[in-house]
Amino acid sequence: MYRVFVIEDDRGIAESIKMQLTIWGLEVIVADDFFNIMAEFASADPQLVLLDIALPYFNGYYWCSEIRRVSKVPIIFISSASDSMNIVMAMNMGADDFIAKPFDGSVLTAKVQALLRRAYDFGANATIIEHRGALLNTSDCTLTYNGERVELSKNEYRILSTLLESKGRVVSRERLMERLWETDSFVDDNTLTVNINRLRRKLSEVGLNDFIVTKVGVGYIIE
Repeated sequence: MYRVFVIEDDRGIAESIKMQLTIWGLEVIVADDFFNIMAEFASADPQLVLLDIALPYFNGYYWCSEIRRVSKVPIIFISSASDSMNIVMAMNMGADDFIAKPFDGSVLTAKVQALLRRAYDFGANATIIEHRGALLNTSDCTLTYNGERVELSKNEYRILSTLLESKGRVVSRERLMERLWETDSFVDDNTLTVNINRLRRKLSEVGLNDFIVTKVGVGYIIE
């Protein structure tokens, strides 16, 4: 089932969209925290975003830009500010379509379904893992934090993704070694330590200090 993330602060409109799209078999998640949209986006992991321009805290252009830093997910703007300038700006920011308010629910549904068909003929969208504002893109092994993009090596990505998948729980050194090589036959403690230190350096360079915490004699944890 495709998931649609609706970023619309008019609750009546948001619920109307949810009802309409749900009838056609789509799962719809409506944004609640307009200050932390990226965390909700990562949690929803949607296949399409519906986004208004006028929003609390930051406008839709800002959030479109932030989403485009980490994902190629299709984005449709829905707004009453449908003059040529706003439509052009939305497209330049990375939107795939623009629907003017007020709109017919059947037209919205048709556009959503058409865009989903076009987008996912070419494969599934990347999964984003979010924690404390850091966004790990599982499709290209990159981390984005405060607008800065970090390229990770294969081993650094595997370590970080394993820790994020188990965030709040300690991951043993043995488990990390198994994840790196899928077997513990060719692993030693020094090699793992070198990889952990390199990863920590890269995280610190973008402001993620103490992101990975050592539990002496046990392993590592992201809290």
